[in-house]
Formats: sequence, structure tokens, C-alpha cells
Amino acid sequence: MRAPRAAVLLYPRPNQSTRLDQMALSPNLRGIAAIVVATGSFVANDTCMKLALADAPPFQVLVMRGIAAIIWCLPVIFFLGLIRHVPKAFNPWVVLRSTSELLAILCFITALAHMPIADLTAITQISPLVVLLGMWLIFGEKVGWLRLLLIGFGVTGALLVAQPGGVAASPFAIFGFLTAVGVAGRDILSRKVPPRTPALAVTFSTLLVVMLGALVLSLAFEQQVMPTFQHAWLMFIAGFFLMCGHSFVFMAYSRTAARVVAPFSYSVMIWAGLSGILVFGQFPNALAIGGMALIMASGLAIILLEGRARQPVAAPAEL
Repeated sequence: MRAPRAAVLLYPRPNQSTRLDQMALSPNLRGIAAIVVATGSFVANDTCMKLALADAPPFQVLVMRGIAAIIWCLPVIFFLGLIRHVPKAFNPWVVLRSTSELLAILCFITALAHMPIADLTAITQISPLVVLLGMWLIFGEKVGWLRLLLIGFGVTGALLVAQPGGVAASPFAIFGFLTAVGVAGRDILSRKVPPRTPALAVTFSTLLVVMLGALVLSLAFEQQVMPTFQHAWLMFIAGFFLMCGHSFVFMAYSRTAARVVAPFSYSVMIWAGLSGILVFGQFPNALAIGGMALIMASGLAIILLEGRARQPVAAPAEL
């Protein structure tokens, strides 16, 4: 007797896989989900940072955020039984990846002090293109002209959202480009990290390197202020989202091809738009909404392109 269709869907035979199972096991979808969560976490972190920077120097804020993030990270490492993996945070490739992140953050803050944030954000959106080119030149990943075209559409959408005012010729714009290079270097170096390194170990290394670098610069160039209770809770929240962001971005680029993940880093513009509306009361205009639509359209096109070209591959080992 033939089983009802509902029963087949609810209780598939051992050798029968449903479409939902295939989607759940897809490394590409895991990577896409990870990068979207990562960008959302980074925007939440940036929102808290922007609120704290109203009356505190930037490098000191970075130090406070780093302390809070490490306070979040260490208990999670202990709870998950990953304390034995902490020495892996000091692997040369992990430290080099963290140093690239430090370069990106310091350049971003330097440029932010002299440029409108919209212009700077637009410039840093070239980082996914730098990732794809780097993966092609260094690791020989196939990109293809169609993917590059779709990435170009994503960059165009990001520019429409940011709407730069034409000050990219500013001498400080070079720091915006260096920010993009630093972010791309971080993501490219994720492939060189030993495969059995837990994401939290990499996150711990990043938090520590950035905090120490910011501490040196803060003591050297800034006049310290007494932190307030508002600074404390903002940095406590920012530290949590920063830890999440670094963990998910590492998982995205270490488990999934860069050509799949990179386009979805543009989701940061959508998250930023939501932050502007909900926190700062800034509503995007029609041009910005069109840019968001273009970003999402290019991302969906990448999904369809990957779906046609997908071939069975062995799933990477769980961390």
C-alpha cells in the first residue's frame, strides 16, 4: 500500500532526502546566512559605537568595546569546552588575519574623522570585489564575467544607498580604500587559517589584537575621559554583537566559496538603513530604496546562478 504524500514528507525513508534537507545541508546557504547575520551584527555594533562616540574619544571607545567583547567571548569559550583551542588564537595566520582587521578599523576611524560617513561607506563597499579578485589571483577560484557583472550591480546599489557627495577626491579617501583592502584581506586570510580552528578562537584573536592596538593609540594620542554608565552598557551590547559578527563572518568565508558569500556582504546597507530609521529617525529616500532593491536583486541572481552550477561536494567538517 502506498503511503500518503503527507506521511512521506513527514517521515521520509532513510535514503530519501527532501528539498528542505538539501537546503539545510547546503554549504552555500550556510555561508549566505552567516554573512547576513554577520553584517547585521556589525551594524548593531556600529550603532552602539555611534551613540557612545557622541562624548568619548574613538580609540578609547574601541578599547572599552574590546574589553566588553572579550568578557562575552571567554565564558562562551568555556561553556562550549573550547578552552583547549585558545592557543590556536595565536596561530600566525590567525594573528595575521586579526592584524588585517586592525588595519581596517584604524583606517576607517581615521577617515571617519574627516569624511561624511555616507561617502566613506560607499568607498568601503569595494571590499567584496577585492575579495573576489584576491581569491582569483591567490587561490585560483573561478569567478566568471557574469558573477563580476552581478557584483558590479551590487556595488552600484550600494552607491545609490550611500549617495556619495563627490568628496572621494579628499586626501583622506585613501583611508577608505585601505579600509576595504583590510576587510578583504581579513576575509581572504580566513582560508589560510587551519581548518580545525574554532570560529571563537579566531574571534578571540581579533578582539584581542584590535583592543591592544587601540589601547596603544589611545594612550599615545587621546586625552582619556571617565566612562559613564551609558558608555558601559552601550559597549556591553556592542561587544556582544561584535563577537557575533566576527564569528559569523569567519564561518562564512572559511566554509563557503567567496564568489557565493561576497555579494551578500552588501546586506550591510539594508541593516544600516534599518538602523537609521529605528534608532536615528533617518528615512531613506527613493534613490536609496532603489539601491537596496538593486542589492537584493543582484544577490538573488547569484543564488540562481549558483543553483544551476551546483555540483555535489563533500560538506566541510563542523567546527
